Amino acid sequence: MLRFFQSIFRRPRKEGGGIPDSLVIKAIERAVDGTDPWIRAVSGYRKKLRPAVLHAIEHVVALVDGTVSPLMLDVAAYDSDPYLRTYFISTNELRIFLEQEPSLAELRERHGTRHGATGLLLMQKRERVGLGAEISGDVILKDVPQVSVSFEAHRLMDVSGKEEETRYQLKRRAYDHLLRIALGRIAEIKTRRGALEKHRALLNSKLSLLQREGWGFDPTTGEKPNVAEVEKNLADIEARLLEIGKDDKMLEVYLGVVADVLGHAEEHLWVARESLVVDRMGIKRKEVSADAREVQLDVLGDAEGRRLVVALVTIAGTAGGA
Repeated sequence: MLRFFQSIFRRPRKEGGGIPDSLVIKAIERAVDGTDPWIRAVSGYRKKLRPAVLHAIEHVVALVDGTVSPLMLDVAAYDSDPYLRTYFISTNELRIFLEQEPSLAELRERHGTRHGATGLLLMQKRERVGLGAEISGDVILKDVPQVSVSFEAHRLMDVSGKEEETRYQLKRRAYDHLLRIALGRIAEIKTRRGALEKHRALLNSKLSLLQREGWGFDPTTGEKPNVAEVEKNLADIEARLLEIGKDDKMLEVYLGVVADVLGHAEEHLWVARESLVVDRMGIKRKEVSADAREVQLDVLGDAEGRRLVVALVTIAGTAGGA
């Protein structure tokens, strides 16, 4: 199944820019396998998923191919590269990262230390508000509110010896991430429906018990139970269950979830550009100056609330030795 992704994401487009039907079918089947295989019981599921799958493929291809040229992670270039100074607090932090990053160590173990690498760098951006000193003309102002920016939890993903290979892996990962989001939504529906059905069964038992002869009063309080309230709660649960979907229509509901996520892929996985101006101390500034550089961050976001700064990077075969 993984080979079909290579065919989709590595192949030259056929005339007209379309994807061969055989590959579309495989992409559909991967979407079904990655969410709920029972969807295959829905009549015409391939036809119903086809437009959404095509849209998702086009989206992830554009997402990854739209990434700028890789940034070279080079300790020797730290002082002159504003991105390296922004992402890493010091040359030592960059050096340690290059020496200890697990995926790089694994690649070197397989191919040797001279083997270069390309991968996706992921980081968490942290902003903290504090007080500091600031120069205004000839005056030093104290206790000025400042925002410090740092980048933490650095890690590399989809590391390989070639940029083309890394981009292919990222496209595959992006498609699967969309499926993961769809699977999460299906699981949420199943959980919610299961809880409602359990509550419905309990209320049905209670109502049946209350309606039996001789069980019209609570033996503890002597008060008449509110049968009408139980019936109303049952009606509310039935309405909520119908809103989710009838028992015999749930697979169509799940198919609809997959189609919705893939068909609106840009609303579930995206990369946004963010401008940041920081000085050498990592303090956020409003304007560019001799001491404050401007960088353009790529922020990967998804519908589940993830926000990570990402950058395609390359590491020379001598990485870590500067």
